[in-house]
Amino acid sequence: MDEEEFRPGQSKELDPVINNLPLRALQHAGLTVEGYSRAAVQSYWRIPELKLGFDLGGTPWSFMGTPTYFLTHAHLDHMAALPALVARRRMMKMEPPTIYLPAAIQADVERLLRAWQRLDRGRMICNLVGVTPGMEIELSREHVATVTATTHSVPSVGYIVWDRRRKLKPEYQGLSGERIRDLRMAGEEVTREMRVPLVAYLGDTAPAGLDADPGIYEAKILITEMTFFRPEHRKEKIHKFGHTHLDDILDRADRFRNELIILAHFSTRYHIDHLNRAVTKRIPPELKDRIVLWV
Repeated sequence: MDEEEFRPGQSKELDPVINNLPLRALQHAGLTVEGYSRAAVQSYWRIPELKLGFDLGGTPWSFMGTPTYFLTHAHLDHMAALPALVARRRMMKMEPPTIYLPAAIQADVERLLRAWQRLDRGRMICNLVGVTPGMEIELSREHVATVTATTHSVPSVGYIVWDRRRKLKPEYQGLSGERIRDLRMAGEEVTREMRVPLVAYLGDTAPAGLDADPGIYEAKILITEMTFFRPEHRKEKIHKFGHTHLDDILDRADRFRNELIILAHFSTRYHIDHLNRAVTKRIPPELKDRIVLWV
């Protein structure tokens, strides 16, 4: 994994005049994960190669060109920058963004944007799409996203982005190209769709969100929260408010098949150095090389 740090005030853009919000970037399996996440502060992520992002607690200037965002829930540290993104893209004469979000909050978000339109005196144009667990979203010929259930204190969802390809069915393998062409022309379905989960993103969730879909544990890259880690923090209370503890991750250690597991959204009551030392000490060997603490 090649990793590059971005410090507050440092921009990925060539223009040094524009100060960006804090960003960290990491490359894995041909994908770049960029973002920042701290509980009650801001959470924002994007995967440039897929032309999509997750949550909008903030909008780094370099994120403005990303046309599609998946929002997990409406807490301010995950959604406060939505009006800014919509307004900036309109100001720069870009196409309106497409925003996927829990169906239960769509109407309220539409009202929010109308209120900002009156305040800003500029049109807030975007394509808001309400989603529910089990839905599929066509992204491109090669990629599709599915919506998964999460458990939080407000309506929430998670997302899995899949790579999909058409593969020749086993019974037709070995046939000549001419024969396969003839079968296709005769109306025979000679291929089947194969899917590989690329990125799973859960936002804020109690541990039940991890268990909601097998693809979460199989995705090449998993981005999930681990807001709490100290032993004295009661897990039943943490779960009640829709968050995950380090113990919940460790209890599932043998289930993670992910190549990269990004743990983020740490409570602001923790000092980063202490968190790094304490958590790293407890991570088992089978996970240590795959886990990144996003700090």
